Amino acid sequence: MTRCRLCGSEAMASVVDLGATPPCESFLAADQLDLPEPAYPLHLRVCTDCWLAQIPPLITPEETFKEYAYFSSYSTSWVEHARTFVAGAVERLGLGTDAFVVEVASNDGYLLRHMVERGIRCLGIEPSVNVGAAARDAGVPTLTEFLDPAVGTAVREEHGPADLVVANNVYAHIPDVVGFTRGLRALVADDGWVSVEVQHLLTLIEENQYDTIYHEHFQYYTVASAIRALASGGLALVDVELLPTHGGSLRLWARPAETAGEPTRRVAEVLDREKAAGLRELSGYTQFSARVAKVRRDLLRFLVEAAEEGKTVVGYGAPGKGNTLLNHCAIRPDLLPYTVDRNPYKHGRFTPGTRIPVLPPERIAADRPDYVLVLPWNLRDELVEQLSYVHDWGGRLVFPIPELSVVEVASREVTA
Repeated sequence: MTRCRLCGSEAMASVVDLGATPPCESFLAADQLDLPEPAYPLHLRVCTDCWLAQIPPLITPEETFKEYAYFSSYSTSWVEHARTFVAGAVERLGLGTDAFVVEVASNDGYLLRHMVERGIRCLGIEPSVNVGAAARDAGVPTLTEFLDPAVGTAVREEHGPADLVVANNVYAHIPDVVGFTRGLRALVADDGWVSVEVQHLLTLIEENQYDTIYHEHFQYYTVASAIRALASGGLALVDVELLPTHGGSLRLWARPAETAGEPTRRVAEVLDREKAAGLRELSGYTQFSARVAKVRRDLLRFLVEAAEEGKTVVGYGAPGKGNTLLNHCAIRPDLLPYTVDRNPYKHGRFTPGTRIPVLPPERIAADRPDYVLVLPWNLRDELVEQLSYVHDWGGRLVFPIPELSVVEVASREVTA
């Protein structure tokens, strides 16, 4: 990578190099196990002019999202998060049945279904054919497209300007951040609102959340870099909320620049926190690579020692972040014979690169393993409750991030 995709600067500094991995959602069918599997470098750098952290765009969104393995509705807590957001947005913006709401990267309709239930006209724009079809089957109007300025303009001409445009967990997934932001501006009314949720680089760095670095995530935002990105498409940041989702996220409230007005005090407060953490100078990034290496060593040491003691360890979940972790740590079926997932789309498939089988969740109760390695650690509270049954045979849960911890379910937590 020689130039920043946002400002064009050549002042790019290395943050962490995770080697080469396959795309994180490219789960393998059984008949693909003897075929070559492409892997791409996964090297995070930061632009020292605009401070946007980014990886090279080595794969295209079309390769990743035309057929997608992730369905948001399989996470109970994520559906509840969406319901709470909708209720809050309706109240905050005074949205009634005459309003129009567009969600970009609407997945299987997990969020817009709450708008449908309220009788609010809405439209999802979702590039993945399979999950978009699931949304339509659930009664959520959905257009199968990637957002760009032309698509945004076409939607506006057909349906009218949107009072609210939602772009949750997609702003990191688009390599053409300027074009995508212009697409958001094309969709939204001149006096409308844009709500963007994206993982916060501050917590990614502070909490060692390096497994959220993968090829689908082309950039990683602070509030400071998000302000620059939004401005590139004619939007201005008005307010920000700090959310616990994905280990720590930003909810950015933006409006067209000509009508935005002054930002709230919360924007200045988060900017001050980022500056205090050193994220506008290289000193805030230099120790991250060493902390990532420690996470790897600790997890491998635990798995090797468990194997030598004759203990069984299986996985729970098959999220994209889990595949970054598994590949970076070189964990294979000899140390983790399988993982399970609630999404039946992944059953009978194998994790990319590491070739670990993905089975239905019922397999854990049948096998009664000594330890369950939880890969979607960001759903910790939800999964500690869901997996409470492992206590029946004395099993324990293992969380690898931000540091290795072993949890005795319904008992106390022991940090390794």
